Amino acid sequence: MSAILILIIALALLACGYIFYGSFLAKKWGVDPNRETPAHTSYDGKDFVPANPAVLMGHHFSSIAGAGPINGPIQAAIFGWVPVFLWIVIGGIFFGAMHDFGALFASIRHNGGSIGEVIKDSMGVKAQRLFTIFALLVLILVIASFTAVVAGTFVSVAKDGEPAIPLFTVGRANVSGNASTATTSLLFIVIAFIFGYFVYRKNCKIGPATIVGIIGIIAIVIAGLNFGINCSRTFWVLFIAVYVMLASLLPVWMLLQPRDYLSSFLLYGMMIIAIIGILFSGAHVDLPAFAGWGGLNGNASLFPTLFITVACGAVSGFHSLIGSGTTSKQLDSEKDAKVIGYGAMIVESALAVIALIAIGVVFKETNIGGGEKFLLTAPPTIFAGGVATMVATTFGGVADFSNPVYDTTYTLLTLAVSVFALTSLDSGTRLARYMFAELFVPEGKTREELTGARKFFSNPFVATLIMVVIGCGMGFMGLNQIWGVFGAANQLLAGIAMLAVASWLGQVGKSNKMFFVPMVFMLAATGTSLTMTIIAKIKLIAGLVADKTAAWGDWFQMIWSVGLIVLAVILGIVAYGVEAFADPLDEHTAPAAELLTDEPASDAGTDTSEVPAGSGTVVINTAPAAEAAAPETYTYQRGAHTGLAASVQSIFGEYQPLMAPDSAGNVSAVPGLAGVDFCWVGGCLAFLILFYSFFRLLGGVFLGRSK
Repeated sequence: MSAILILIIALALLACGYIFYGSFLAKKWGVDPNRETPAHTSYDGKDFVPANPAVLMGHHFSSIAGAGPINGPIQAAIFGWVPVFLWIVIGGIFFGAMHDFGALFASIRHNGGSIGEVIKDSMGVKAQRLFTIFALLVLILVIASFTAVVAGTFVSVAKDGEPAIPLFTVGRANVSGNASTATTSLLFIVIAFIFGYFVYRKNCKIGPATIVGIIGIIAIVIAGLNFGINCSRTFWVLFIAVYVMLASLLPVWMLLQPRDYLSSFLLYGMMIIAIIGILFSGAHVDLPAFAGWGGLNGNASLFPTLFITVACGAVSGFHSLIGSGTTSKQLDSEKDAKVIGYGAMIVESALAVIALIAIGVVFKETNIGGGEKFLLTAPPTIFAGGVATMVATTFGGVADFSNPVYDTTYTLLTLAVSVFALTSLDSGTRLARYMFAELFVPEGKTREELTGARKFFSNPFVATLIMVVIGCGMGFMGLNQIWGVFGAANQLLAGIAMLAVASWLGQVGKSNKMFFVPMVFMLAATGTSLTMTIIAKIKLIAGLVADKTAAWGDWFQMIWSVGLIVLAVILGIVAYGVEAFADPLDEHTAPAAELLTDEPASDAGTDTSEVPAGSGTVVINTAPAAEAAAPETYTYQRGAHTGLAASVQSIFGEYQPLMAPDSAGNVSAVPGLAGVDFCWVGGCLAFLILFYSFFRLLGGVFLGRSK
C-alpha cells in the first residue's frame, strides 16, 4: 500500500472531522466566545493565567501527546495496518477529540475545576471522591511509566568488560544517543525559563520571542549532539523526581507554558520531516493489511487489545485530566476551546497515522517483522528508523548510519520522543498534586480554613512530595511491571470521563447522546481487558501456569486492576442512580436548565436567593418578586446519605419493587416473587462479594496470609 495514499486519506478524514463534527459539538453544547473564562474570573498569577492561544495549544498538545501516539500504533501493528488505521481515524474523530473537547468545556463551565468537580455537580460529593481516587491511581501509573521511559532515554552506562564512561563526552563520534538526549533535555529547561521570563515579565511579543526560541532549540540540539552527560539510571530517576516536583510547584508561566510551547515545535518539526519523507520517498507500507484476529503471532486478541494499545492516537483518559487540570485554567476565550480541545487531538491522530506508516516502511527490518537492522526493537527506535529511512531515500542516500542525513534524522527523532515524554510527566505531576490535595478539602471549605492533618496533606508541597515519591519510586522498579495495567487504566479513565461529562450535559439540558456509544464501548473494552488481566494473574499466582512463577509485578497488576474495576463499577452505578443520562430538559423544566448552566435566567423575576448551598433541589420562582407564585422544582439525587445501609442505598438507589398496571389501570407493586427486583438485589450481592474479595486480597498480600 502506498504510504502517500494512506496519509492523504487520513488527513482528509481528520480535517473533515474537525471542520464538521467539531463545529457541530460546539453548537450543540453552546460554546460562547463572549463568556469570561476561569483564567480571567479566577486569575491568581500561578495556576489561573490567561495564555496566548498559540502558547496554550503548544502546552496542551505537548502534554497530551507525549510518546503515546508513537508507541501505541507501533505496538498494535501486529494486527495489520487496516484495523489500526480505522481505529485511529474513527476513534480520533468520534471518540478522542469529542472526549477531549467535552472535558475541557465542562471544566471551563466549572470554574476550571477537574473532572471530579464535574462529577460532584451531577453525582454528588461521594462520587467525586471516588473519581479522585481513581484518577490518582491512573496518575501514579502515568508518573511511574514516564519516569521509567525518560530515565531509560537518559541513562549511559558501560557494558560489562568495557571501561567506564566518563561523566562528560565531547565530539559527535564520542557522544551516545542517550547522553545527547540528556544534555539537550537539560538545556531545554533553561531555554524555557528564559522564554517565559521575557514573554510574561518583559512583555516581549510572542512572534519574535518564538523565532528566538526556535533558534535556541536548534542551538541546544547541536550542542547535545556534540556534548554528552553520562550518568546511571539511579541518578536520572532521582533527578527527574526533583525536577517534576519543582515543575509542579512553579507558576505555569515560568516553566510549564514556555516549555510545552517550545517543545511543540519539535513535535511540529518532526511531523513536517515525516510528511516530507512520505510524500517524496515513494515509500510503501509492507505491513499486512489484516494479520488476523489473533495478530501476527496468534497469541493476541484484537478485542480488546487493539483499543487498549492504541490510546493517545485515538482516545486517552489522560487527556481529560490535562484539559480539565491545566488547560482550562489558562484558556483566554471559549472560542479557542474547539481549536485546542478538539483540534489538538486531531493533530495527534495524524501523528499516530505517521507512526503507523513508519513501522510499515521498516516492518521487515524490525523485531516484529523478523529483522534485526539497527536493533529496531523499541517503538521510538522503530519510529525514528522508519522516518529516517524515508528522509534518506528522498535525498537519494542509503538508509543507514553512514549517511549523515539518516544519522541526524534518526537522532533528532529519538530526542524528540524523550522530550515529549518529559512534558507529559510535568503535567501529570501537577495534576496529581491538585487531585491529592482535593481529597482533604471538605465540601464548602477552602484550604485556608482547614486545620490539623487536612491542612498538612492539602499543602501543595506535601501533596507533590507524596505523589512524586510514590510515582517515581514505582518508576524506579521497572517499566514492564507497570505498563501491563497502565493502558487499560488510561482507557477506563476515558470512559469514566465521558460518563461524567455526559451526565452533566444531560442535567443542564444540553445534548449528550453523542457520548453514549463511545462511552459504552470504552467501558466494555477496558472492563474486558482488566478482567482478562485479573484472571491471568490469578492463574499465575495459583501456580496454574507451567514454568512460570508470580513476581511482585503480577500481584501489583492484579490488585491494581481489581481496585480500578471496583471504583469504575461504583461510579457507573451512581451515575445510573442519579438519572445522569436523561433526555435534555423539556420546555416545562427549561428555566431550571438555564440556572444549572450558570447563566442568568431569561426572566427578570427569577429568584434563587433562598436555595441552600449544595442542595439537590433547585427552586425556580417565575413570578415577579412582588407576587407569591408557587415555585417549580427540578430535583435530582445527590447521594446525601449516612450509615452503612444508607451508603448502599446511595450507590444502588432506593429499592423499589417491580410495578405494573392492574385491570383498572392503576399502577401498583407486583405481588410475590414476580415483583422482586432481582437486578437490584443481584447487583448489591455481586458488588459486596467483589468488595469483600478485594480487601481479603489486600490482607493476604500485606499480612502474609496468601499461599
